[in-house]
Amino acid sequence: MAQSQSTATSAREVVEPSSDDTEFVFFSGKGGVGKSTVSCATATWLADNDYETLLVTTDPAPNLSDIFGQSIGHEVTAIDGIENLSAIEIDPDTAAEEYRQETIEPMRELLGEEEIQTVEEQLNSPCVEEIAAFDNFVDFMDSPEYDVVVFDTAPTGHTIRLMELPSDWNAELEKGGSTCIGPAASMEDKKQDYERAIDTLQDDERTSFAFVGKPEDSSIDEIERSASDLGELGIESQLLILNGYLPESVCEDPFFEGKRADEQAVIKRAQEEFDADATATYPLQPGEIAGLDLLADVGGVLYDGTEATVDVGTATDVDADGAVDFDSMADAEAVVDQLTPGDETQYLFFTGKGGVGKSTVASTAATKLAEAGHETLVVTTDPAAHLEDIFGEPVGHEPTSVGQENLDAARIDQEKALAEYREQVLDHVTEMYEDKEDTQIDVDAAIANVEEELESPCAEEMAALEKFVSYFDEDGYDVVVFDTAPTGHTLRLLELPSDWKGFMDLGSLTKGAAPAKGDQYDEVIETMKDPERSTFAFVMYPEYTPMMEAYRAAADLEDQVGIETSLVVANYLLPEEYGDNAFFANRRAQQAQYLDEIRDRFDAPLMLAPLRQDEPIGLDELSAFGEEITGLADVVESDAPEVTPS
Repeated sequence: MAQSQSTATSAREVVEPSSDDTEFVFFSGKGGVGKSTVSCATATWLADNDYETLLVTTDPAPNLSDIFGQSIGHEVTAIDGIENLSAIEIDPDTAAEEYRQETIEPMRELLGEEEIQTVEEQLNSPCVEEIAAFDNFVDFMDSPEYDVVVFDTAPTGHTIRLMELPSDWNAELEKGGSTCIGPAASMEDKKQDYERAIDTLQDDERTSFAFVGKPEDSSIDEIERSASDLGELGIESQLLILNGYLPESVCEDPFFEGKRADEQAVIKRAQEEFDADATATYPLQPGEIAGLDLLADVGGVLYDGTEATVDVGTATDVDADGAVDFDSMADAEAVVDQLTPGDETQYLFFTGKGGVGKSTVASTAATKLAEAGHETLVVTTDPAAHLEDIFGEPVGHEPTSVGQENLDAARIDQEKALAEYREQVLDHVTEMYEDKEDTQIDVDAAIANVEEELESPCAEEMAALEKFVSYFDEDGYDVVVFDTAPTGHTLRLLELPSDWKGFMDLGSLTKGAAPAKGDQYDEVIETMKDPERSTFAFVMYPEYTPMMEAYRAAADLEDQVGIETSLVVANYLLPEEYGDNAFFANRRAQQAQYLDEIRDRFDAPLMLAPLRQDEPIGLDELSAFGEEITGLADVVESDAPEVTPS
């Protein structure tokens, strides 16, 4: 049954155009929350209401083609069976390469080969991929032939802040300086376009920002952080859609009745706390939402206030006959082999998109390793760090015990890490220039440039990485477990060129900020690339978008940094003993299909973790949960002498 709206404004009023100018609706949210489904349903609803509509996605794992049942791709394509609706799936890699070529080509007649090579190196910055995606947003900001443009995947606060660098465009362009997104001169033509695009994003008469999430506390927490980040940039969130709550009619036992009650409490909290003009909800379906009938159902519920249709028997073509044997898909022995430390310190990295349960899985693995007698440190680099909630003990910036023998925990405090990093970099820049006799160097201006670059979101990543690297120097641990590994994006910041004219490169600057710092980074990355010393585990749940996002991130790590995925964790598997009806049989069969695909895509052992009534809190519950996760109950006990951590 559809939930009632919690505010005077309806979702319909937020997305429906109200002027003659082209209007824009942006949907933001983590992978796997149904953002693409909601975007497609919204675009379909608008088109059905006689608005000429364009649907645009820059999602690296696009599934518009699957949802509409036709090929779409990198060109604007009319959607079959729906008048007034077109769509395009922008390929991020193609867009990034087009951006690089557009930037470099005008320079080839002006610069020598060596200078062109430096520019090409600059344009290998991972930030360029974000700017290329933003470039495509800008292209569609001038689309008078459409009444409304719906964007599946909105630019984040991170991306928009990149666009605000440098803050004084004219001064930087006159100097011919560089930024973390390329040579300033190359952006002269873009300056007005970018500024106009940001003005449009900040204009709530023309632009609506909507967040899509799941009815889970962690999902709401993450949305609130993202909305706050955008709010600081003058972009207001007008709509919150909570997708995938359990229908009351299918919750027939205490396990799922309890899950539903928890979800309803989260929905109530979100409606009361989240600062949006409107909220709306849509229930979980027995299968994935595809086809025009189901899209019309979603649009009707969200924007017309109709009741949702949950057709358990025909909503999916998955064969639900018979039980699904999840255990046969796992390899406990191979999982144990990846987790058990050898003679040197073992590093375990649990990574994945927000909301997949990686903090819980990392904490559970750390608890079971400590129980087996291995001196263990668990560190989180997640800005949403909730190790304190999981362990029920204080967790600070430096390692401290969390009440379990052999187990310490630490949380990288982003603000402290950034302050430490800023001080280190600025001290280094000052030292670098203080003894120079070259009168042509304006030292104050050089330091001012670096200070401005330190406002870049890239600096936050580098600061976290700096602190992250320090944990490789922690003596006395058999295992260091990282909750949230650095991405290929972050590690590639270290590979940027060292000799920039104007702006200083943060990665190379950090490398030179202390004696042998570059060597230290190189050693850490080599350790991370060594499968005998490091295990990279991607956590996901078995659905299309989380799987594809993890697959893409894993490919990026291997292609760009040389780090191979050595373990895959499939979380939230539906338990066999509860949910004995066709609805959950369909969901289990669908999960089994994706587990097969995960095994095909990832050449790595599979660790399986079941859905629980409640997230495990405290050491006793973490230990019990560890007994249910493939391989953790079998972790080899330590026969090493006891070591006291430093």
